[in-house]
Amino acid sequence: MDIPSARLAQLNSGQDASSNLAEGLAVDFAVLMAAAVPQAGAVALEKMRQAAGWGISKRMVLAGEVVLDAVGRQGLVALAGHRADTVRGWICYALAHDHALSDPAEPLENLLDAVRAFADDAHFGVREWAWLAVRPHIAAQPQQAITYLAGWATAPYERVRRFASESTRPRGVWCAHMNILKENPALGLPVLEPLKADPSKYVQDSVGNWLNDAAKSQPQWVRRLCQTWLAQSPCKATEYICKRALRSLAGK
Repeated sequence: MDIPSARLAQLNSGQDASSNLAEGLAVDFAVLMAAAVPQAGAVALEKMRQAAGWGISKRMVLAGEVVLDAVGRQGLVALAGHRADTVRGWICYALAHDHALSDPAEPLENLLDAVRAFADDAHFGVREWAWLAVRPHIAAQPQQAITYLAGWATAPYERVRRFASESTRPRGVWCAHMNILKENPALGLPVLEPLKADPSKYVQDSVGNWLNDAAKSQPQWVRRLCQTWLAQSPCKATEYICKRALRSLAGK
């Protein structure tokens, strides 16, 4: 996708948010950081320029570290409402990096609470960066995360409910797998059960994908769960979720 130079300049200067994935991927991190986080300084900006050829996920991690170093935890607050979705995504990674540097005894819940506003962001990209940024921490403490995120699964906001499901997927996208959930997906039920008839298609898609992930290693468990859900909640939402969950098992 060719992006007009004037539009790219808008994105790189932080004057506007990306309108699709292609625009988000086209952002020049070094140029945007110079505009949005001038405190970063020349050395940090050079790091971003040298990383231009890296994959997007690795660049987001680096940007989060650079931003945290430049403005500190308190400085992130001022950037939280930045117009550029990429900058708000950097904050998610900065918060995750800050958590990694913190006292090992700091509860995972503190990090999840810190990114909750980004999980409910109006921009699709920020919502993805929110869960991707904290995914390594969730993978390190999956049972603790699931116990806490079960409360998010009953939130009145569909984006928050979707975060609870998407961030705990056994396989996920652009992230490491969680073997404990691939082997024992029942551990995810505290998050999944409240969502089995969710009225939001945004959430339904995520739950169906969660179970489709699980079906690749535990197909019989997913089949049984879908049978149970359809018996307990025979509605269009549950039917859609189960159809999506079982799509890889069709004909098997």
